Amino acid sequence: MAIVGKQFPDLHVDAMNEMGDTFKINVLEEAKNNNKKVVLFWYPKDFTFVCPTELHAFEAAKAEFAKRNTIVIGASCDTPEVHFAWLSQAKDNGGIEGVTYPILADSNRNLSSILGILDIKNETYDEETGTVQVEGDNVTYRATYIIDEDGIVQHESINNMPLGRNVGEYLRLVDALTHVQEKGEVCPANWEEGKDAMQANAKGTAAYLANHVN
Repeated sequence: MAIVGKQFPDLHVDAMNEMGDTFKINVLEEAKNNNKKVVLFWYPKDFTFVCPTELHAFEAAKAEFAKRNTIVIGASCDTPEVHFAWLSQAKDNGGIEGVTYPILADSNRNLSSILGILDIKNETYDEETGTVQVEGDNVTYRATYIIDEDGIVQHESINNMPLGRNVGEYLRLVDALTHVQEKGEVCPANWEEGKDAMQANAKGTAAYLANHVN
């Protein structure tokens, strides 16, 4: 179920940083209390393959997000201790040493379940044991959220496991959101900072198409 246009869930989740500190993060409060946008990206699992490339890519772009008044937060269903072990492992050994933004440790899967991003193909109830049996890896897909300063989700996307993200696209989307907020215009296809945007009416569309579409 998409949550675009809705408030991000109000939930505190365990997190870990590069110093080995375990603490709670409420993504909604991070946005509203700090008056900042948040880019929250979920990845399937620590100590895997595509995942470290994404974590390092978001780290490399962290300063660019900061220029845009935007916080970066990573997330998976691993425990804080596993996060710290991976944070302590060097890049040339497959680790994420050098990543400085916080990483959510949604090990109880409360937030990822609310968001509906877990890889659960089937659930069955075992009457003998009184437990729910899960088919699937029970880890998250590569879901990404852009949340505005009021805690409203402005972007939501989900990639399957093998498909790594283009971090530059999230910078572009943050730029577009900021333009909409500040200028009151809408951003057409392939819009980038510095390019023409549009008035959200028939005249605006006609003028844009006349000048930009062959």
